Amino acid sequence: MTPRPTAAPSPSHRRLLLALALAGTALCAPAVHADTWPSKPIKVIVNFPAGGAADQLARAVSQPLQEALKQPVVIENRGGANGNVGGEAVARAAADGYTLLMSSGGMVSVNPHLYARMSFDPAKDLVPVAAAARVLVFLVTRPSLPPTDVKSFMAYLKTNPGKLSYGSPGNGSSPHLAGEMFKSQAGLFALHVPYRGAAPALQDLLAGQIDYAFDPGIGLNQVRAGKLRLLAVGSPHRSSQFPDVPTLDEAGLRGFDADTVFGFYAPAGTPPEVVAQLNTQINRALALPAVKERIAAIGGEPLPGTPADFQRRAAADSQRFGALIRERGIKAD
Repeated sequence: MTPRPTAAPSPSHRRLLLALALAGTALCAPAVHADTWPSKPIKVIVNFPAGGAADQLARAVSQPLQEALKQPVVIENRGGANGNVGGEAVARAAADGYTLLMSSGGMVSVNPHLYARMSFDPAKDLVPVAAAARVLVFLVTRPSLPPTDVKSFMAYLKTNPGKLSYGSPGNGSSPHLAGEMFKSQAGLFALHVPYRGAAPALQDLLAGQIDYAFDPGIGLNQVRAGKLRLLAVGSPHRSSQFPDVPTLDEAGLRGFDADTVFGFYAPAGTPPEVVAQLNTQINRALALPAVKERIAAIGGEPLPGTPADFQRRAAADSQRFGALIRERGIKAD
């Protein structure tokens, strides 16, 4: 028998088949919807060791954030390569809103100037979610040094070139850049000693193994206890916690600004609705008295704003720190 020809599907039938095919594709493909996110724990990777400013800020925000999102927020420290190790881990993670990065702005605005080659592009592979805080840097010395104020300290350095040393969390870190900015503008020379994190540098300063540091706030309790001497603030304005301590600008280094902005990033491609929700909840957390207190404890100031605000600051920092890196010939570890 000759088979009967199959009738061509009608236009309405074709539309139905197309709709079913699209529905099947949607069921098979992973999707993130703002109305269902989050439905599982959120991981925040901190790209510096425990105890530093990035770690403390992440932990300050994590508790109110998990209360608002009704999901656990888990902190994981992945230090190394001036933040690149943790940054790459997030850049390569699924863009589903369940993996975030807490980092200093240096990974985006400094590292591309330091490393001839990076395994990821922070500007393309990450999206800014929310700034958390502006962290001031504090010029602190061991108390056994003779100078008791910043101007006499600069004079002491000039009369003892190369005899004093300062520590930082590593080559290209924000405190290292502050130290090089200080030497450049004041016409000084001192030996730089890089460490693997701010906490080890602080420990050696307390032990008298190095002479001074630009501290990102974690040593302020030691200042209050009299174990370190605070001489100046490396910011455009004085610290509200130490209103009697001058800025380096006031000490004669005009325009000195080594503040660092810390904040949260997500993998590129994270749904804008999810980024918006995270931004809203992080800004709400920054307004809480308990979070403000924890940020103030490391000499920081909450910095609520939009992702666009955060991105603009990073671009401006990239321009000025890039110029400093080229001038001083700073290289990565």
